[in-house]
Amino acid sequence: MAKATKRRDYKKEYREYHAKPEQKKRRADRNAARRKALREGRVRKGDKMELDHVGYHRTGRLKNVPTRVVTRTANRRRQPNRP
Repeated sequence: MAKATKRRDYKKEYREYHAKPEQKKRRADRNAARRKALREGRVRKGDKMELDHVGYHRTGRLKNVPTRVVTRTANRRRQPNRP
């Protein structure tokens, strides 16, 4: 029998994590890296490829962190488990 799960509170998630200034800067860094790769021709819109920051970089800014192009599947598989 399937275990009943609580519904996700997306507003709470945004308030407590995604809206924080440090997280906004990290998101901006990720978006900037993607735009730079688009300009350089390393990725294309809709190609199902993602930019992977080399190393896990769990804290701090992602600016000037080396990146590589990997498939979406490989990038999601590589991510560390989160609680």
